[in-house]
Amino acid sequence: MRYLTARKRAIGKGSAHTGTAHHWSMTMSAVALAFMVPTWVYIFGHALGQDYEVVRATFAHPFPAILTALILVIGMRHFAMGATMMIEDYTHGTMRKALIIFVISLTTVIAATGLYALIRIAL
Repeated sequence: MRYLTARKRAIGKGSAHTGTAHHWSMTMSAVALAFMVPTWVYIFGHALGQDYEVVRATFAHPFPAILTALILVIGMRHFAMGATMMIEDYTHGTMRKALIIFVISLTTVIAATGLYALIRIAL
């Protein structure tokens, strides 16, 4: 009788030997975002349309600031991984490398800009 789970038997299979790890990473970030985004939308919705001082007071609290930072980092990482997977499936050669570099650079710049803006608002 084998005591290996289906996931353990699948690790290392496939052409790149990383498909299972990539799938689990995407699944975990999707589940995390599924719980965090509705909470963040509720918090952001209450701050939307308020004057500057109310928005600063809202994001000066630790929970909204940390949640916003997590949304930015996890969301951009999830997007980068998904976009990279699509690029790998549909493009070849030098264009593939250029697009992957572009997507990773774009998501890093978006996350960094968002974190900078959050820090400026929260402090």
